[in-house]
Formats: sequence, C-alpha cells, structure tokens
Amino acid sequence: MGWLAAGDTYEVALVDGRVVARSASGPPPAGQEGKRVRALPAEIRDRPEVVELQRFAEWLDRHAAECAAQVGNWMVSSLPVPTALLARVWPDEAWRAALRDIVIVGDSPDGGDTPGEAGFLRDVDDSGALRVVNLDGETVRLAARTVTMPHPVLLPDLEELRTFAAESGVVQGVEQIHRATWRKPAGTGGGGDRVTTFADAEYRSWFHLSSRATSLGYKISGSSIVDRIRDAGRVITATVGMSDPYTEDKAWTGSLSWSDGDGHRCLPLTEVGPVAWSEGMRMAAALHAGRTVTTDGTE
Repeated sequence: MGWLAAGDTYEVALVDGRVVARSASGPPPAGQEGKRVRALPAEIRDRPEVVELQRFAEWLDRHAAECAAQVGNWMVSSLPVPTALLARVWPDEAWRAALRDIVIVGDSPDGGDTPGEAGFLRDVDDSGALRVVNLDGETVRLAARTVTMPHPVLLPDLEELRTFAAESGVVQGVEQIHRATWRKPAGTGGGGDRVTTFADAEYRSWFHLSSRATSLGYKISGSSIVDRIRDAGRVITATVGMSDPYTEDKAWTGSLSWSDGDGHRCLPLTEVGPVAWSEGMRMAAALHAGRTVTTDGTE
C-alpha cells in the first residue's frame, strides 16, 4: 500500500498492520528520505486519511482472525472442504496465512473410503489444483474434489509430520500438528463416565476461573465449562464442572465428562471418540494449568 498525503507536512501508510507517518515537506537530509515518525503526530490523528486507515487496519485484523478461526474449525472437526473453495480464497493474504502448510488429505481417488496421501498445503496452481509437500519432500499436485484438514489425533503419521516440519522450518498459521493431543488409554471404560485427572484445580474466585475459560475460547453454561466438538460427524459436548459462585469464596474445577450434542445423555467413556476425548482432555488440562499457584510454587 502506498503513502497518502495527510495535510501538507506528513504522509501516512499502513505498515505491518499499523498506521505510520513520515515527513513529506522539503528535501530531507541524505539517507533520511521519507523518515518515519515513531508515533502519529497529534495534528494529524483526527484527519480522515488516518481514521480510515486505522479502521481498515482493524478490519484486516478481524478478517485475519475470522479466517484463522474458520480453518481451525475445519481442522478440529475434520470437515471435508471443497478444493475449489480453497483455490478461490487462496489469493487473499489472510486466508493464505491461515491455510499455508496446514496438513491436508485428499478424498479417495477412486471414490472409496481410503483417504489419499497427507501433505503440507503449499500453493494453488493456475488450474485450481492444490500443491502439497509430502513426507518425501516432493511437491505433488492434488486435484481431489474435497480435502480434509485432519485433527492431529487422527493423523497416523503425526510424529513423522512433526519431525519433517521441524527439519524443514514449517510454521503453521493455525496450530495443527503441534496441537496438544490426548489418546484414550486402552481399556478405558468399565462403566465409568467421567475423568478426574485434572479436577480440583483451585482459582482465587469464580470470576478468575470463568475468565480463564472464556479466554481459551470455551463457554460457561450454568455451573459448567463446555466445549462442543464434532467427532466423526457427531456433535459431542465436553464439560468440566466448576464450583458455585454464590456459596464459595474460591473456585475449583470439577471432573470432565462428555454428553450427546443436546447434553441430555452423559456418555460412557467407551462411547467417547478420539477427537472428543482429546479436545475434552485439552480443555481440562488448560484449565488446570491456569490454577492459582503461590510464590513458593505450591498450589
């Protein structure tokens, strides 16, 4: 984006998401042509050019956040996404930042249930086909009708993908391969319907606990912290209990459980799928990590 005149003395532009100004009057000293001003001068802060640029910068930030959130939803839910849609949004810098190097898997070439090869999305060619880098380091053309961005717990080659990313300097705009995952231990069940691994995390108050939950993107429903998860086409609600704000000075987290989409039936642990298990444990662990810790390191 070029520089815009803001009065007779300054020019303004959007640089790295921030409105900056530079002198526009008279021949500058050698080596200081168009020198930028650290802060916007007071005399131009209310000028229409500056206000519009600031609004545009705010819109760009919201747009980037919305793109990342949508890609994150596709990934956590492992939803099929039309290749044509990805090709259409790829020219947009915000979409490209969220999508670049996300691991994708094409639908089965023969229309069956066997997915294609996983690879890091790197580019889109002129025909609309996707270019991906596979674990052999080769760039291949992917022309599948739809692709998925699998939740990492569903990636059989997750460790290999992490190693390849580290060796190749891959940095994902949306956390996928380095997203914290939990796998359900073998033999889990026995009629149980809750997990207490991360229960009893103490907070200074209910408001501190609820603030921690909402800052992580979770919702408060009554006396519970909840996360709705799509697992194999089924909507599951993961729930972590929390103490009553009206009867206790401090607050504690409770056990973790899962229920059907409407929350009417608590699911036995044997019915909790891999994505719902991982995301529920991720929520409980994150809430536990934010608990009150004293200066001497004790809880």
